[in-house]
Amino acid sequence: MAVSAIGAMGDINKENHTTSDNTESKYIEHPLQHTWTLWYYENDRNRGWEENQREVTSFHTVEEFWRLYNNIKMVSDLRQGCDYSLFKKGIRPMWEDDANIRGGRWLINLEKKQRSSDLDNFWLEVLLCLVGEAFDDYGHEVCGAVVNIRSKGDKIALWTANASNSESNVAIGRKLKERLCIPSNLTIGYQHHKDTMVRAGSMTKNAYTV
Repeated sequence: MAVSAIGAMGDINKENHTTSDNTESKYIEHPLQHTWTLWYYENDRNRGWEENQREVTSFHTVEEFWRLYNNIKMVSDLRQGCDYSLFKKGIRPMWEDDANIRGGRWLINLEKKQRSSDLDNFWLEVLLCLVGEAFDDYGHEVCGAVVNIRSKGDKIALWTANASNSESNVAIGRKLKERLCIPSNLTIGYQHHKDTMVRAGSMTKNAYTV
């Protein structure tokens, strides 16, 4: 049975074993509902954008997720201009992908000082929301998430497939805000990819806010 609740993800580095069969303990891997792919964007000005975007690896169990997470750099340690992306297998972290082209993103802008205080925790919580299927009936609308390391302030974005589906996007945004413990007096905004393509993210009008 696929893991669809976040509870099974909670204990970092915890090894799961079953009772022994013929005195031999069997190691059990817990499958996720989807297979996920980690991407890394290297900020190399001598190469094009697609060349800089590298597919790192895919995983489909709880244990594989933690092994990967515990053996890569924390996002706060990435160089300026670099990104991590986690998307459902088969979806590329680019607007032009068929799964993304009609979609949009919930965008969280962090202040510079939050790189040391909040960035790593926020990104991990977003990852847990993805692989733990935290969005319930709207999980099929979720494509993936991206974290951008930038000098003016880091960004985390959760991408969804259909920007015009207000019900699912608002529900996803509310759940994301709840999981990140963002105060109720602060809002986060959702932007259509088609709008972000033609203007800077900071200038893009929000389609929804929560």
